[in-house]
Amino acid sequence: MQATNITDNLIQLTRYRFVNAFLVREDDGLTLIDTTMPRTGGQLIAAAQRARAPITRIALTHGHGDHVGSLDELKSTLGDSVQVLMPDADARIHTGEQVVTGKLTGSWPKLATVPDVRLAPGDRVGSLEVIPSPGHTPGHVAFLDTRDRSLLAGDVFTTIGTTAVTDHFYWRFPLAAMATYDKARDLESAKALRALEPTLLAVGHGRAVAAPGAALDAAIQHAGR
Repeated sequence: MQATNITDNLIQLTRYRFVNAFLVREDDGLTLIDTTMPRTGGQLIAAAQRARAPITRIALTHGHGDHVGSLDELKSTLGDSVQVLMPDADARIHTGEQVVTGKLTGSWPKLATVPDVRLAPGDRVGSLEVIPSPGHTPGHVAFLDTRDRSLLAGDVFTTIGTTAVTDHFYWRFPLAAMATYDKARDLESAKALRALEPTLLAVGHGRAVAAPGAALDAAIQHAGR
């Protein structure tokens, strides 16, 4: 697993060169954003140890398998002291509730872990504000760091190759569009995230982008064609 220091408060952790999780530094330890693929828990914990702080909470952008894949392993290892937070609609999907009509896209693995908190728009997770961004999944959320306006956008955008909205097929990384449930809502969420004027864009798949305004504008313009 590759660890990249993005800012003083943000570390990107990359598995298989294309699946990201993030450690966000807080006064009480680290918030882990997403868990990548299965059997990655030990590597995520080791990354936190290298950052010299404990993982105190796990917050998920959405419920797809490449983001919740190591959740059960982490919860089993770290114990009940670590809080798990998941978007409400995606948490309900994982319980078997029929939240939406039609076939869900993407991978929805069976989870033993029950979230301690079901996230709603405007909630706070340490320094992070929960921003609703449905479309890729029914309950997808992004996280805006209120200290410096870094945006952890999950899978609304990808940055493998160029910055792209996940509402349409992009040949450098087609899996994101294939897993997007509602492409029209996904594009609307992309526009809403752009309106936040983030200083940095961090995504589930690809590199972090500093001063991302122009890249976001180009991605949205291309998606709207």
